Amino acid sequence: MIGGRAEAVPVLCLGEVLIDLIASDDATRLEDVTAFAARPGGAPANAAVALARLGTASAFCGVVGDDPFGARLRATLAAKGVDTTRLRATPDAETTIAFAWRDTRGDGHFRLLRLADCLLSPDDVAAAGVDRVGAMVVGSVALAAEPSRSAVMRAAEIAAASNVPLCFDVNLRPTIWPDLAAARTACEPLLHQATLLKLSLDDAQSLFPVDDAESALARLDRYGAPFVVLTDGARGAWFGMRGLLRAPADRFVPAFAVDAVDPTGAGDAFTAAVVSRLIANQWERLDREDIVFASAAGALTTMRRGAIDALPSADEIESFLAVRAGEAKRITPDY
Repeated sequence: MIGGRAEAVPVLCLGEVLIDLIASDDATRLEDVTAFAARPGGAPANAAVALARLGTASAFCGVVGDDPFGARLRATLAAKGVDTTRLRATPDAETTIAFAWRDTRGDGHFRLLRLADCLLSPDDVAAAGVDRVGAMVVGSVALAAEPSRSAVMRAAEIAAASNVPLCFDVNLRPTIWPDLAAARTACEPLLHQATLLKLSLDDAQSLFPVDDAESALARLDRYGAPFVVLTDGARGAWFGMRGLLRAPADRFVPAFAVDAVDPTGAGDAFTAAVVSRLIANQWERLDREDIVFASAAGALTTMRRGAIDALPSADEIESFLAVRAGEAKRITPDY
């Protein structure tokens, strides 16, 4: 069993928490947006809430400004059942802001104004008890600045030394990197260490010279992660275990067809659902049924204004799957 823990309590989500300014009109380019709705977000924070909604204890480690938005974020996470004792408020920077909108395909796009979240430090990590958590979830945003990059790398070192499973959700945001070569360099150590490696096809094509899912999966297989998930938005996802990523047609799970309202947070709901299922499986396997469950979590998230308020509970996912039993059966055939 990976991680040596029968239970993952809590899962520590580490990185950015921020205010999403989500386009509330139909514009498909940021320069054309005329109205925004301010909502709590940030991929690791979304994942922490999504885990709590699924009945998995979670904690968040990050930095907000000592300002009204920071207070709102702390209150939101606490109200959703996330342990916020590792969330620090600083007077040295304002809370981070992100602009979010969706393109003509319905895929989400983000542009970040990184502020307080960059100040996550190795000292914050030292006080976070990484060696005592059941798993850790991190993304790539924190790697794009200092001291947050050093903080994540220190947390990864502690996790490795303590046999704590590391879940790396790449969620690449090109606008915060000077160039993609820098992103590849920053991500490389975590790609090698990840227990669960999750990224989108767009992420893979930004990091590596790959053309399609098959070549992306072959490239990712080199890292030897026990579990890999490659997503492609409303089209679906591929999954596999170490050494079993070379038959993508057999490992593709189509997405559920839904009337999407807002894609913000859908990927984070998907990630949290996969983590929750791996915990339930004691980190021994990742099955098609687990990806169907995660796909339902992502689909449900898109049906409401997000991100955090849209994240579904385990009961909501099970009800969705019961109603969509025929579709779930189609994407989970008998072999």
